[in-house]
Amino acid sequence: MRGGPRKGAGRPRGAATKRTREIADKASADGLTPLEVMLKAMRAHAEKNDWDAAASIAKDAAPYMHAKLASVQHTGRGGGPIQTVDLTNVSDEQLNALEAIFGPLAGASGDDEGDPGGEGEA
Repeated sequence: MRGGPRKGAGRPRGAATKRTREIADKASADGLTPLEVMLKAMRAHAEKNDWDAAASIAKDAAPYMHAKLASVQHTGRGGGPIQTVDLTNVSDEQLNALEAIFGPLAGASGDDEGDPGGEGEA
């Protein structure tokens, strides 16, 4: 294969150029980065109880401090619905047998005796 772009060649998308990296390193060494400016402005607005302005700045600064969580779609086999089993009519003996089998899979979460509906804390 001759000519044209080669797979994997060149600077990766989103990577800083040498010049951009130099500017960022110098700003960081000087002690005042754009993030620090945003945080100082946010704190100044918060001290004045100007929460709308503080929240607006916090929204802009958040991606630099907190990773964005990826959304995950949970599905059952073959992309179908997750299969559930109704255990409301199971005898105590059968429940004890299931707990003996599957109890270790639950980890150290303890017994859920206080939550018979299985809904968790409100």
